[in-house]
Amino acid sequence: MSRLKTALFAATLLAAGGAGLAYAQMDSTFDFDQLPAIHGKVAQYLPTPRGDVDGLLLDDGTEVHLPPHLSTQLVFAVKPGDTVTIHGLRARAVKMVAAASVTNDASHVTVAVSGPPHMREGTELSAEGTVQAMLYGMRGEMNGVLLADGTVVHLPPPEAQRLAATLAVGKPLVVRGEGYAGPLGRALDARQIGPDAAHLVAVAAPHGPWGEHGWREHMDHMQGMMHGMMGNMMDGPDSGPGAPPAPPPAQ
Repeated sequence: MSRLKTALFAATLLAAGGAGLAYAQMDSTFDFDQLPAIHGKVAQYLPTPRGDVDGLLLDDGTEVHLPPHLSTQLVFAVKPGDTVTIHGLRARAVKMVAAASVTNDASHVTVAVSGPPHMREGTELSAEGTVQAMLYGMRGEMNGVLLADGTVVHLPPPEAQRLAATLAVGKPLVVRGEGYAGPLGRALDARQIGPDAAHLVAVAAPHGPWGEHGWREHMDHMQGMMHGMMGNMMDGPDSGPGAPPAPPPAQ
């Protein structure tokens, strides 16, 4: 199947019936293998401040995002150090993938998106270390950082932008907030941050990357990227003589 046909098929099935239908049926009805494949080795989990895992960090720095209600399935299927195949869509400007499925290459166990999320409460936490990498949300907006010890720090994107100088890679960072620390890793929603404990500034109340309808937003973003990929393919090499005609505009 050509890249164009694959994109058309995937965008159609994602659009059919809305995101709710996609989550309810895609894992049992549709073949995620027709989406673009990304291969890599898992460096660590990306835990949320509520103790879920909403993705993986690969050893090349790529973030892989899934809805956090798949945490249990994901951590049983994939461990740091495993090589994986992800089917989903890459963001344009940052090293981030909206995943539809993640497969452990050794065990062949696959975790696929499905169902609504649940939320957990966090506890008071603090962290201190050097900023190792910036982290991004599903729209490509910066929404946190990764510390050198693996701690994930979340901030609302407007606050991350406002405090960008403090969050620069290589800078020391002290964080206080609400979060999770356990076998899956450490993560917190920042309430105060600064270069040291004597120079902390307040952070506006965060809105986590997966709100009440975050699982639907995940599919919405995938659908939007699919449509963008379709447009690029139709304007690119596939749109030359003999290429399939562009679909008629929506009525």
